[in-house]
Amino acid sequence: MPVIDRIQGFAEAMAGWRHDLHAHPELLYDVERTAGFVARTLAGFGCDEVVTGIGRTGVVGVIRGRGQGSNRAIGLRADMDALPIQEVRDLPYRSTVPGRMHACGHDGHTAMLLGAARYLAETRDFDGAAVLIFQPAEEGGGGGEAMVEDGLMERFGIEAVYGMHNIPGLPLGRFAIRPGPIMASTDRFTVTIEGRGGHAALPQNAIDSVLVASHVIVALQSIVSRNVDPLQSAVVSVCALEAGEAFNVLPQTVTMRGTMRALSSPVRALMKARIETIVASVAAGFGATGSVAFGASYPVTENHPAEAAFMADVAAGLVGEDNVDRDVAPMMAAEDFSYMLGRRPGAYLFLGNGDSAALHHPHYDFDDAAAPLGASLWARLIETGLPLKA
Repeated sequence: MPVIDRIQGFAEAMAGWRHDLHAHPELLYDVERTAGFVARTLAGFGCDEVVTGIGRTGVVGVIRGRGQGSNRAIGLRADMDALPIQEVRDLPYRSTVPGRMHACGHDGHTAMLLGAARYLAETRDFDGAAVLIFQPAEEGGGGGEAMVEDGLMERFGIEAVYGMHNIPGLPLGRFAIRPGPIMASTDRFTVTIEGRGGHAALPQNAIDSVLVASHVIVALQSIVSRNVDPLQSAVVSVCALEAGEAFNVLPQTVTMRGTMRALSSPVRALMKARIETIVASVAAGFGATGSVAFGASYPVTENHPAEAAFMADVAAGLVGEDNVDRDVAPMMAAEDFSYMLGRRPGAYLFLGNGDSAALHHPHYDFDDAAAPLGASLWARLIETGLPLKA
């Protein structure tokens, strides 16, 4: 693949960094070992500044180019956290922590950005600052929001920010991007149905909360099919239900948990309102009560058109136009890089991981062959976006 020669020269080192991270997965904000490894490695490369504790456990490295005329800064972001999944493959570097694994490739993302840092610290062929952002808690913890709220953009003078994620099924050596929404918003919800408990043989004396919950689940599916514009994208899924403990007792309370996703803010707002209305009204129709609590959420990940085009152009300069999909279909998965794109213009791109298992699957593994290409893209983004003056 057409990667930068110097980066290809230390591809084995990048693989070694990733394997170490893969063997020691950490969750959410509890990434002290990973963050420490990143900070020490950046310092060893000679970064001009290495700051820890941004967004609780995030790390930021700053590399200044050898040009003298610019105060501009571009941010590049990688996520560091793993998932609460038991790894099943017998890899030489398999997880040493039961019930945890890097099933989304954040170990690869971290290694790629470290590779770019090594190259940029050696060459410094740009005018301005490369701000390397290593983020905790992408997997549901909102680490992107935490770093932004901790002053990430203002403190480091970031004018544009870019993110990248590997995608199984997209061939190695290919990139995919689109302007506008590329990943969905996500909102967690918990529905509580309060009926009247009783003996299963005497249902007339009870209000069957399980029956009510069943009607609520079916009614919730009308939101996408009958309330959302068919040309829009949305998903409502009830994924967990807790009710009762005995075969002959109608429980007093049923609790359901699920997720809703959308590719636009108006659709997201519509879905929230409809969930609340349906839960309350269906429950009331049976004489029960229903309530909804919305939990952790991420906004839509929406690429800025100019920055998406720039990122695609840089990718095409590496792999050729035929290997860059500039209008990939958006995904209904969510990403808290959305918070960074809400504060600064930028874009988010997919990197091919080849024929691997799916993300969040216990057989998944990041393909080390993709790392030099991802690191090269990061390096070229800085060199192209912050060019040296002749």
